[in-house]
Amino acid sequence: MTQFEVLKGAEAFTYEGGNKGVLVSHGFTGTTQSMKPLADAFVEAGYTVSMPRLKGHGTHHEEMETSTYQEWIDSIEEAYAWLSERCDTIYMTGLSMGGTLTLYMAQHHPDLKAISLINAAIEVPAMEGVKQLPAEVRFLDAIGSDIKKPGVVELAYGKTPVAAVKQLLTFMEEVKSGLSSVQCPTIIFVAPEDHVVPPTNSQTILNTIASRDKVLVELLESYHVATLDNDQETIIQKTLAFFEDQV
Repeated sequence: MTQFEVLKGAEAFTYEGGNKGVLVSHGFTGTTQSMKPLADAFVEAGYTVSMPRLKGHGTHHEEMETSTYQEWIDSIEEAYAWLSERCDTIYMTGLSMGGTLTLYMAQHHPDLKAISLINAAIEVPAMEGVKQLPAEVRFLDAIGSDIKKPGVVELAYGKTPVAAVKQLLTFMEEVKSGLSSVQCPTIIFVAPEDHVVPPTNSQTILNTIASRDKVLVELLESYHVATLDNDQETIIQKTLAFFEDQV
């Protein structure tokens, strides 16, 4: 079996700070590089941080082809367990499919103190066509680096595995069906001009989750990978403030 090396900049990241922890998740075909600025901000604010590299990510698209959404969940659950051993309070944030995973965790871990979603994905109609593709089509074009800011590049796969897209579609359907069970405080960031995940996803999440404390923030100067885009500081500051407000 081929062993793929982890790409430089795609490594998992942990930091032991105070007794409040933040679980940070990158997105589909992406890497921890897309969320490192947020992780660093949480470290600076004194949080304990765990940012796992999701199974099949950050190496080679052929490895991702064989990974399952349950393995992506397992990657997050392991990080959550690590935080639980060190922290009394845990928050979570995620970009794109990282937002999907964040919603999943909020559904299955009601003790999560609060969550921050960034262009979270629960339905991407443009991906549905993969179900009709012939078996010999294994890879599609890349979906990474949807960034408005000039000169910024996301560390992400150059090809998108069809098998992984099918896994994502199943996972999003599962998470969408459980949205009404999410009750923790939630801040939702959405870029109105997103070329990967329809912005309507965020409005659906806002309308469906049962959280009493929920707010939607528009990112007018960013595209999908907003954590590396012009609104990066807005995401960081508003997420930190939102988490600190939860007592």
